[in-house]
Formats: sequence, C-alpha cells, structure tokens
Amino acid sequence: MPKLLLVDDDTEVLAVNKRYFEQDGFLIRTAASAEDAYRVLNEFKPDCILLDVMMPGTDGFEACAKIKQLSGGAPVIFLTGRVSEDDKVEGLMLGADDYIEKPYSLKELKARVTVQLRKKAATAPKPSNILSVPPLKIDILAHKTYYGDTEIPLSNREYDLLHLLADKKNTVVSFEEIGTAFFGIYSDADRRTVMVTASRMRKKLEDYTGLDNIIETVYSKGYVLRTK
Repeated sequence: MPKLLLVDDDTEVLAVNKRYFEQDGFLIRTAASAEDAYRVLNEFKPDCILLDVMMPGTDGFEACAKIKQLSGGAPVIFLTGRVSEDDKVEGLMLGADDYIEKPYSLKELKARVTVQLRKKAATAPKPSNILSVPPLKIDILAHKTYYGDTEIPLSNREYDLLHLLADKKNTVVSFEEIGTAFFGIYSDADRRTVMVTASRMRKKLEDYTGLDNIIETVYSKGYVLRTK
C-alpha cells in the first residue's frame, strides 16, 4: 500500500485529494502547514509528498528541504498557483521532483504520483540474496552454502539450521527457536533431532579451514554462530 502525505492549508483541497487517493488504495496522512508536516513525519514515512507552495507561515519552498530530509528522501511534488517560469525553476532547484499548476485534474495528479513511485522503486537498493559470514556465503535463493567458491554439501535441514544461526550471528538461538523453525511447533522430544542435525552439520564444516569452531554449543540452551 503506497503511502502519501498531503500538505496544504486548504482543508477542502486536502479532503478531496485524500478521498480520491484513498479510493485507489493509498494510505494517506494530511498536514495543514509545514510545521504540522514536520510533526507527522516524525512517525510517518511516506512514499511521496504533495506539497502546497503558498501556505501561511513557512511556505512550501522554505519547507521543502526539511520535509525531504525528515521523510528520508521521498519525492516531493509541488502544487501551486505560482506558475511563472522562475517559480517552477526555483521549486525544482529547491529539490522538488515535480511541479503541478493549480487547478489540476485528479487524474493527472495521480499519474504524476505514479511516475514518482515508479522512479523511487527503480532506484531503491535491491535486497541481496547472499548472506555473508566470511568465509561462508549462504545463497538464500539457491538454498546453498559456499566456502569461498566451493559448495558445502549440506542436507536441507542442515542448511536451514546454518541459515538460522548465521542470520542471528553472535546471538544464542535456543532449541525451541530451532525446533519451531524446523517443525512449526516445538516439543522437548524435538531436541534430539536438533542436536543430531547440529552435530552432522558441524562435522561437515570442520573439513574447511576456519570453520571448525564457528558453531558453539551453549549448554542446555542452544547454539550460536560466532564471528571474529
């Protein structure tokens, strides 16, 4: 669900825009001034911001930089009746990502927002499918583990255990957490299966330099993957 912040001192404009975007599945927050927007942004991180320029107190031009900073760099679209070329240039130079003249059609406004959301998605960092715990590399998509470029032949359950411990490296993972990850529910009888899986996995890791002590047993609690 895309999140949108609407900043405008005109309550009627806010109500119309809010209703329109909510009908399309947007999560909306509104602010009637720049100062209100600052407060909203302390706990709401929008994907795009519609910012009126001509507001009492701090206007949109003055507020743009701080709003972008507080939002984590969300795209800002200025909405304004100031339509001179100099005004548009000033707004864009201040950090706005688009500039729409009032009055505007809601259909065009939505299209402009959609364009900014696409740009934001295209430039967002892609999550890595590699979990790196040197000298181990765990390929999450392929469900494989490597020592450098050499694949370590682990069973599915051994892989699952190593992935769980690596994802919580330097933190004790309890028998209950491991059993729940394996079976969906844990009983004391499952501890034996967890211990056997851990033992087999550790024997395989011991064949590779530097991995002989990477998995530690924490007595009566579980296991921890230690990094140096």
